[in-house]
Amino acid sequence: MEARSYLKFVRISPRKVKIVLDLIRGKDVATARGILKNTPKAASEHLIKLLDRVVADAENNFSMDREKLYVSECFVTPGMTLKRIMPRGKGSADRILKRTSHITIAVKEK
Repeated sequence: MEARSYLKFVRISPRKVKIVLDLIRGKDVATARGILKNTPKAASEHLIKLLDRVVADAENNFSMDREKLYVSECFVTPGMTLKRIMPRGKGSADRILKRTSHITIAVKEK
């Protein structure tokens, strides 16, 4: 049995989230939470909340034991990109791409 949770349209680049997700893939939940708490990256706060949510879902909806859970799958996909314009010299403009992410975390029992 697997519990899965999503966090969509997070205003952070998928490339930045992937770096942090690679740290917790395959780890048990307690270790993953400790890693996220001590990682000084912007994505860490979002991932802690998502990890807590998926663990709560696993306990309450699927009757899994918190001590036996591990992060079986975690990945990020790019979401919609917000296009913005920044004025530049001589009346021209540059396009600024503000990227969003869809994050998925799944946990299983050992």
